[in-house]
Amino acid sequence: MDQQSSHGKKVPIISGIQQVGIGVADAKAAWKWYRKYFGMDVPIFEDAAQAKLMTKYTAGKVEERYAILAMNMQGGGGFEIWQYTSKSPLAPKDLPKLGDLGIFCVKIRTRNIEKTYQYFKSENLVILGDIKKSPDGRDHFFVRDPYGNLFQMVESESWFLENDGYTGGVAGCIIGVTNLKRASALYGDLLEYTEQYQTQPKQQDDLKALPGGEGDFARKLLLSSPFRYGAFSELLCQTEIELIQRLDIFPSKIFQDRYWGDLGFIHICFDIRGMKALEIKAKALGFQFTVNSADSFDMGKAAGQFAYCEDPDGTLIEFVETHKIPIFEKLGLFLNLRNRNPHKALPKWMLRMLSLNRKKDKA
Repeated sequence: MDQQSSHGKKVPIISGIQQVGIGVADAKAAWKWYRKYFGMDVPIFEDAAQAKLMTKYTAGKVEERYAILAMNMQGGGGFEIWQYTSKSPLAPKDLPKLGDLGIFCVKIRTRNIEKTYQYFKSENLVILGDIKKSPDGRDHFFVRDPYGNLFQMVESESWFLENDGYTGGVAGCIIGVTNLKRASALYGDLLEYTEQYQTQPKQQDDLKALPGGEGDFARKLLLSSPFRYGAFSELLCQTEIELIQRLDIFPSKIFQDRYWGDLGFIHICFDIRGMKALEIKAKALGFQFTVNSADSFDMGKAAGQFAYCEDPDGTLIEFVETHKIPIFEKLGLFLNLRNRNPHKALPKWMLRMLSLNRKKDKA
């Protein structure tokens, strides 16, 4: 059952950012780092398989891979930590610069920006600059992981649970585009984000510490509704997309001459219901699905349907309609979502049970 519009047509339900795909050379080592510093300690699946449906983005060759989808139970999107096992992944030729085309940075939510900053500083993490204020007055700072990936810690008031962790999950992404208006057709019209502000080149002081941050560029912040629908809408929380357009030079493509699964941020994935309705809507806006599993696929102990499209500059957007997830794998407890009311969020007590699968590291 899909959501019905006022004209009786089926429309898709987009619940939020499910995860960001991160290509790494060693998934288990990367996951350990992300558990410690970003609280991504609840695995939804761990799976080794062939990426048979992704040959459009792997030079026509079926590659083997190992992947972990991990969440932070304070709320927000997760990480799909992705490793080639059939070849060595490629790094970008040059360090991505602000405005380069693709996912430049992932936003991570935090309640207390100062405490998070001081903790990361005490752990000798690579921090770029100091705490700065964005044009809407929120504090933020940037940190780089050991693999060269950039993350922005952002103040957030959107949470699912509260624990003693310094951060929650994914709050959004910074994405480089060639044209803000054209990109908004996908991120605004298709994915239902609304504009919060758009800046001019002189209003960029808070980004100057970043590679390329001294250049001229415009930026637009898009925010999701705080009232999204769907089984996981409350867990995924409110998210934002920040679009960056370079005005002084033509930007490079972050994944130029590389493939899906190579090192870096490979895609941003949205949790949805109503894949067929979404495909129709995307096509009407000029965004064809480039990959579609067409039916349920298995990812270890989880199952669902997935599809991909591209933004106007080739950034990969994934959609997943979840059919089954493990609630407590050790006892064989799984949740089947096919016959649930697609508008209704899962109760908190049920989602809390995902914490029973938490991966705990020795102190």
